[in-house]
Amino acid sequence: MRRLNRKKTLNLMKELDAFPKVPESYVETSASGGTVSLIAFTTIAFLTVMEFMVYQDTWMKYEYEVDKDFTSKLRINIDITVAMRCQYVGADVLDLAETMVASADGLIYEPVPFELTPQQKELQRMLQIIQSRLQEEHSLQDVIFKSAFKSASTALPPREDNSLQSPDACRIHGHLYVNKVAGNFHITVGKAIPHPRGHAHLAALVSHESYNFSHRIDHLSFGELIPGIINPLDGTEKIASDHNQMFQYFITVVPTKLHTYKISAETHQFSVTERERVINHAAGSHGVSGIFMKYDISSLMVTVTEEHMPFWQFLVRLCGIIGGIFSTTGILHGFGRFVAEIIFCRFKLGSYRATSVPLPDGHTSNHLPLITDNSTH
Repeated sequence: MRRLNRKKTLNLMKELDAFPKVPESYVETSASGGTVSLIAFTTIAFLTVMEFMVYQDTWMKYEYEVDKDFTSKLRINIDITVAMRCQYVGADVLDLAETMVASADGLIYEPVPFELTPQQKELQRMLQIIQSRLQEEHSLQDVIFKSAFKSASTALPPREDNSLQSPDACRIHGHLYVNKVAGNFHITVGKAIPHPRGHAHLAALVSHESYNFSHRIDHLSFGELIPGIINPLDGTEKIASDHNQMFQYFITVVPTKLHTYKISAETHQFSVTERERVINHAAGSHGVSGIFMKYDISSLMVTVTEEHMPFWQFLVRLCGIIGGIFSTTGILHGFGRFVAEIIFCRFKLGSYRATSVPLPDGHTSNHLPLITDNSTH
C-alpha cells in the first residue's frame, strides 16, 4: 500500500514537471544553432560582468526637511592668509543678534610668508582645477562625498624651513562657535574692540600705504570638520589691485547630514557669490577695506545617504538578463530558420518546372515526366 502511494505521488510530481527532459536521440543539432548559442553565451557573460559592476557601485540619495535645531552653535573652520602683518589686522564675527565673537575665542594669528613653496603651489593648483570642474559637473560632488574619510586632508602641507624668506603675511586659522543666525565674519585693519553700539577696529595707527588685503583661503567650512570634503572657497587666492579694496563673499549655508559607508557626520554645505571693489568715497564707493564673509543659514536641512543595490534586486536583474537572452535568441533563431526554409523550398520547387514533351500526333504535353526505375539508371 505504501509503495502504491509513493508511486502515485511520484507520478503526480512527474506530471507537474515544468522542465520535461527530451531524449538525446530526439535532439537535432545544427551549425546555425551552435552559432546562435555561442553568441547568446557571450552576450550573457558580458552583461553579467556589467551588471556586477553596477551592483558594486553606489549612489547618493538626497532628502530634504526643515531644520528644527535652532539652539545649537554653528562652528566655523577658518584658515586664511592675509598679506599684512598680524599686528595690523583683526578678525571677528558679528551676527544679527548683535552678538560679537572675538577672534581670541579660537583663532590663531601666525606670521608666515605670503609666497607659497613649490609643494604648496602644486596642491593649490590641484584644488583650483577641482573647483573649476565642480562648477561644470555637479555630479562630481557625489564622488567627493563617497571618497570622504577622516584620514584624508585637503590642507596645505607644512612649509619647509626657509630662513631667507621673512614673514610678511598673517595666517589666521582655527575655529569659532557662533549662533545659528545670519552673521558677518570679517578681517579688516586694526584689532576689534566692543562698545555698546556694536564694535570698532583700531585702525588709526596703521597707514593706508600698509593696507594690502590680498589673501588666500586655504580652508573655510561650517560645522564638523571633514578633511576629505572640498569646500567651494578652498584654494581661492585674490590679489588686491589697490590699497583700499574690499572683498565680499555672500554665503548661503545649508545644514547637511552625511551618511556614507566610510563616514557619518553632521556638517554644512554652502554656496558663495563673490564681489570686490575699490573704496573711493569721492566716487560714491563707500565702505571699509577688508575681507567680509556674510553668511546666512538656510531653514532646510539636507540628508545625504549613500545607497547600494540590494542583493535580491541584483539576482532578479541577473535572472532577467539570462532568461531574456535565451528566449530572445531562441525566437530569433526559430524565425530565421522559418524564413530560410521558405526561401530554400521555393528555390527547390523552381528546379522542377513543367517541360513540353512532343507527342507522335503533333501535340505537346506540359505534364511533368514520370520518374521510373529505368530513368534513374
